[in-house]
Amino acid sequence: MTPSAPAPHVDVATPERVALSLPVAGIGYRCLAWLVDASLLFFFWVALYFVITLLVSDVLGAFQALSGLTQTLLAVGLFATQWLYWTLAEVFFHGQTPGKRVMRIRVVREDGAPVGFFESAVRNLCRAVDFLPVLYATGCITMLLDSRHRRLGDMLAGTVLVREEAIDLDKYTQAPTVDAPATDASVQRPLNAEDVELVLAFLARAPGLEPEVRRRLGTRLVDRVGASLTDEERTRVLQSPEATEAFLRTRAKAVH
Repeated sequence: MTPSAPAPHVDVATPERVALSLPVAGIGYRCLAWLVDASLLFFFWVALYFVITLLVSDVLGAFQALSGLTQTLLAVGLFATQWLYWTLAEVFFHGQTPGKRVMRIRVVREDGAPVGFFESAVRNLCRAVDFLPVLYATGCITMLLDSRHRRLGDMLAGTVLVREEAIDLDKYTQAPTVDAPATDASVQRPLNAEDVELVLAFLARAPGLEPEVRRRLGTRLVDRVGASLTDEERTRVLQSPEATEAFLRTRAKAVH
């Protein structure tokens, strides 16, 4: 029996020298996310059309009465509105539109870094080409041929869509079976390789996480690697994400 080919992924080397493997979102994930976003845009335009009909009795006639230049500007404005929807959502929501959020996928740069305005603007401008001749035929063919399921816009912008995977930290936060930690809070137990990898992986992904998820995961890691902290020290460490991550970074570096 021939073994199946490995799923496509993006290898990312963090500044802490931890290798992360991000699974690439396939064409199925991308199509479902697009359907959600397209549905939201459709309902927006239906609602706008309904409002316009309250002001103008014959919308089609009014449009046909406009000059050719005005009609062209309206068509460009229609595309610009959709371009702004995708671009601003990806920039301000860390690479996610509502559809991508539902499907738990995210746009990142090819090195795994968060997508910026330039990359998002380029990839979404190219939707006009990927849509040709109809229903994203060009984009779908390109995704099927590319090993990372990228459409032309992704190739030009240097971006890729990755899937978010939930990390279950409960197995790392079980109560220790050893004796109570030392009373001296300044003495911390050495971190093993698994602890270091977990801490560094969290620090690498923390800026792109939702605030509540970032806080919750940081708290669990502090409870794991800072078992000998006093209540006062623990409160001080958890007072802000920056303080929490500074403590975790110090603990990881203390291994060496």
